[in-house]
Amino acid sequence: MKKLDVRKIPTEQLVEKTRTLSAERMRAIYAGKPKDGNRMFDLLVSIHRELRARGIEAQRRLLVLLDDPDLGTRCWTATAVMEFAPEEGERVLADLARSAGGLVGFSAEWALEEWKAGTLKPI
Repeated sequence: MKKLDVRKIPTEQLVEKTRTLSAERMRAIYAGKPKDGNRMFDLLVSIHRELRARGIEAQRRLLVLLDDPDLGTRCWTATAVMEFAPEEGERVLADLARSAGGLVGFSAEWALEEWKAGTLKPI
């Protein structure tokens, strides 16, 4: 995977990259390719930090991904928006913790528990 300079990418493209990478990351993990998943994680974190640096309006553009059909995308996004849209993020995490099995359900439940305990660290 080629290194991206996220500072040069328009906000809408960063949101789209968040959508595709978060879905691909979960597929890589389920396929037993943790190195690929970790590379995608690092890029997702870079994108998230860049959106944060651009301000709340850029961050809020992620909210459309809370309804994405891909469970991995919804889980990643719900966790990422907790710092500025906790009600929306918590709603999605609670839904995923109840209804999604496997790693997505576990991840959502963990993030929700960490959030409620006050120990969920921003990405």
